[in-house]
Amino acid sequence: MSETDYYKALGVSRDATDDQIKKAYRKLAMKYHPDRNKDDKGAEEKFKTISEAYAVLGDTEKRKQYDTFGASGFHQRYSQEDIFSNFDFASIFNDIGIGGFDFRSGAGRRFSFGGGPFGSQPRRPSKGQNLIYELPLTIQEIAAGANKVVTLQHEGGSEQLTVKIPPGMVEGKKLRLTGKGGPGVNGGPKGDLYIRAKVTPDSRYRLEDHDVHMDCSIKLSEALLGATVSIPVLDGATLKLKIPPGTNHRARMRIAGRGIPRMHGAGTGDLYVCIQVEMPRSLSEAQRQLIEKLAQTGL
Repeated sequence: MSETDYYKALGVSRDATDDQIKKAYRKLAMKYHPDRNKDDKGAEEKFKTISEAYAVLGDTEKRKQYDTFGASGFHQRYSQEDIFSNFDFASIFNDIGIGGFDFRSGAGRRFSFGGGPFGSQPRRPSKGQNLIYELPLTIQEIAAGANKVVTLQHEGGSEQLTVKIPPGMVEGKKLRLTGKGGPGVNGGPKGDLYIRAKVTPDSRYRLEDHDVHMDCSIKLSEALLGATVSIPVLDGATLKLKIPPGTNHRARMRIAGRGIPRMHGAGTGDLYVCIQVEMPRSLSEAQRQLIEKLAQTGL
């Protein structure tokens, strides 16, 4: 079901309200519930699909994640167990007078829908779902570390957390905040919250793993004769970089140890400077005469 469009599955628009989503699911659940379609595997599969769609779109945080990352991206963050483990179908099933439903996923894990007199037996306490929060970080914040305020939206309101980002938390790295995830089921413990770094674009620097890349423009004469240029680095300092005579356009020069530190003190990446040789768009008469003389020498 990972590529299913949940909005199409329920027959609602992407800007549908919570009440419209709930109403659509109630109608479809009555139509496709297995108790009303004995021995109809097609109806059972349809019921599973619309129930999964409602478990996502009927939850504020999961719907936000689905809208942000799409079906594939959402399922990289939420397993099927995460989707169903903390969602209450019982009130809907009891209200419309249909039984609970229990099925096995492809991995053999059992999920139950509903409860009470129409549903399955009460589930044991279980841990709440783990959540992932993508936190935008500048390259400078990744290099030096930072304290960031994260706002979490809950059904009961919002919560602000101050998160200490260690140096070296490059894109894809995660921090775990124990007990800050989804609420537990039937008295179980809360899940965990994972803070995952997302690098914000920078006009000067580019990040590849722990190495930093930047461009440096020089004049044609500097490329031919050599020069010394000033290079701004991440900590705000300026380094002098010697450009040797005859440097080619797009040549890369490495400054060791001036990249991003690795987490837990496991070394530091490098800074790579890509030389951009500026070609003049037009020449003055004096410049043209000099270039013509150089051409006569075979340059």
